[in-house]
Amino acid sequence: MQLRVVHTTHYEYDGKAVASYNQARLTPVTTPEQIVVHTRLEVSPKPWTYDYRDYFGTHVTAFEVVDPHDTMTVTATSTVQVNRPAPHEPSMTWDQLGAREVSDRWTEYLMLPDLVAPPEDFARRARQVAASAALPGVAARELCALVADEVEYVPGATDVNTTALRSWQQRAGVCQDMAHLVLGGLRSIGIPARYVSGYHHPSDSPVVGEAVVSASHAWVEWWDHGWHPFDVTSSLEPDDRYVVLATGRDYDDVKPISGIYSGAATTGMDVTVELTRLA
Repeated sequence: MQLRVVHTTHYEYDGKAVASYNQARLTPVTTPEQIVVHTRLEVSPKPWTYDYRDYFGTHVTAFEVVDPHDTMTVTATSTVQVNRPAPHEPSMTWDQLGAREVSDRWTEYLMLPDLVAPPEDFARRARQVAASAALPGVAARELCALVADEVEYVPGATDVNTTALRSWQQRAGVCQDMAHLVLGGLRSIGIPARYVSGYHHPSDSPVVGEAVVSASHAWVEWWDHGWHPFDVTSSLEPDDRYVVLATGRDYDDVKPISGIYSGAATTGMDVTVELTRLA
């Protein structure tokens, strides 16, 4: 499936903003499952830019706008060819997972920073799931099902700084919160797991040429002789309707746009995402 993604972020300031320094992680990655055919990042007012790859392999565009401005618009347009293989069944054993070559290689994805650190009652249930699962991959799927069953998808119930602890306590959140909960649970039982940001076409059968409104999305991947993706929010394994932007330990590693500026306060931010199936 070939998809075009147009992600637009518009900022308005209460007066003039100056000395704005930012990083954008809005360029999809090229992998064996997805090929970036075309990509373009446009910023208005016109900035100075510099591109690089971060530690996790994400394409980052650093840009700065030093002329006084009362609005700023960042538009990322990408065309991506996606061809994901059929999901593989769990195969790695607990003994293989505990080997040093796995834990040392993926040590970053076993850490428990505040965003993903699981509350004790959730960690206890994760251990119970692990104890009854023959394979780590089976435990991972059961943990995803647990979160999907008990955490209600409620837009606005959380924000980008909400921790797994809080979202579990209130049993509500969005895709980011569900991903953080699963990551903390998986890591607490020794399964390397990482956060994935990207996009998801909302239609089961996307119509060629039809533009639809979408949004940024988040899901997880765990290590099972390779990275195994799972969308906790939708309770399915990502298919050709999914486009990966970035991977990292948690949301803080994959923020679409982050930065600092001086001058007036921000009075508004509007984000739109449009997806079109091209072929």
